[in-house]
Amino acid sequence: MKDKLAFGYPEGLTTGGTHYCPGCTHGIIHRLIAEVIDELGVRERTVGVSPVGCAVLAYNYFSTDYQEASHGRAPAVATGIKRARPDLMVYTYQGDGDLASIGMAEIVHAANRGEKFTVVFVNNAIYGMTGGQMAPTTMPGQVTSTSPRGRELDLAGHPIRMVELISTLHTPAFVARGTVIRPLQAVQTKELLRRAFQYQKEGKCFSMVEILSTCPTNWGMPPAEALNWLEKTMMPYYPLGVFKTPEEGVDRAPLPLCGLQDGGK
Repeated sequence: MKDKLAFGYPEGLTTGGTHYCPGCTHGIIHRLIAEVIDELGVRERTVGVSPVGCAVLAYNYFSTDYQEASHGRAPAVATGIKRARPDLMVYTYQGDGDLASIGMAEIVHAANRGEKFTVVFVNNAIYGMTGGQMAPTTMPGQVTSTSPRGRELDLAGHPIRMVELISTLHTPAFVARGTVIRPLQAVQTKELLRRAFQYQKEGKCFSMVEILSTCPTNWGMPPAEALNWLEKTMMPYYPLGVFKTPEEGVDRAPLPLCGLQDGGK
């Protein structure tokens, strides 16, 4: 532990290397999460949940309790843990292929129910671990192993913006999007993560932070070029910022119930 602190290493992370590709920003995101957990003083009662994806081995990198979930089912596992032990800090760590595809129903219903755990959603616009297939978040015209001519909108539809979708739910929540491709943006994203975990610590609401990330290997470009591509191509379509807070959800006027505005007549 002293060696960790001497090198400015978060207690929430284990020491040693990772399996991530060169230029991947998962490692930066891991560190931000670990720093927030340490600074909030909740490491000893935190449980992470990862399903299938690039972060499938995250349990090796965080020095907290960790649970593995089936592909797309992390919100269901997190729901069970949090309901059984509401005193725990529970978070899921999910990629876009996992959360926005096979796990779409899981995340939407967990958010709609207002489950009081935190979601860290890493969007790199592609299936990273399984071979670079097109994901629900893949950009128009983006070449992948299953869209060699680029994503065709008339066949695959438009990329799904999960933050905007979750924000339409009436249930109070904290929903935001950041990135870590520049130092200042990494600092800002850490603050978003801090707010998300703080809301959970206070028992207030469901929270989700989407983080735009690079995948140089499957994008087929050098790491520096991948950073620029994300900034020029992804960020205009996936704007950064806070999209919803629990205060807005609480203060909003109740939605009218269909057929009951006139006494149900």
